[in-house]
Amino acid sequence: MTTASTSALGPDFDTPVEKRYFEDYVPGATYAYGSIVVTEQDILRFAGEFDPQAIHTDPEAAAAGPFGGLIASGWHTASVMMRLYADHYVSKVASLASPGIDELRWPRPVRPGDSLSLRATVRSARPSRSKPDRGLVHTDVELLNQDGDAVLTLTAMNLLLRRDQD
Repeated sequence: MTTASTSALGPDFDTPVEKRYFEDYVPGATYAYGSIVVTEQDILRFAGEFDPQAIHTDPEAAAAGPFGGLIASGWHTASVMMRLYADHYVSKVASLASPGIDELRWPRPVRPGDSLSLRATVRSARPSRSKPDRGLVHTDVELLNQDGDAVLTLTAMNLLLRRDQD
C-alpha cells in the first residue's frame, strides 16, 4: 500500500491491542479504523502476482469489461481488510488462531484511489467449553470505501486467551 494512515476513527477499546484479551471483546461494541488508499500500482502489482485476470491487470481491457475500468482483486481487498484488522482489532498478545470466516462477500468493486476503512462489530464472545483458558469471538466485519459503501463483508472467528479464567 502506498498511503496508509491506520488509526481509530472514533471510540476505541479501553485496552490497547498490545494488552487486549478475550474479556475486552464485548458483544455489540463497534470499532472503526482506517484508512488505506489503494492505488492503480497496488492493484496491478497484487493482481500480477496473485490474481492475473484482465479486470485486475490490464486497464484497457478492464475499461471494456463489465466494471468499466480496473478493479482490485477481491483477495487484494481481503488483504487490506486483514491489515487493518491485524493492526488494530485482533489482540497482539492473546490471539491464538482463527478457525475461519463465514459469508465473505465483495458487494462493490475497489477502484484505484479508493480509501478503505474497517468497521468491526463484536457479534458474540463466549468462553470455550473444552479449554477454559480461551474464548471464541465472532466479529461482523465491513470494509468501507470513502463513500461509506461496503466493498467487503464477512464474519470473522477468533480464538483468544482469557485474562480471567472461571
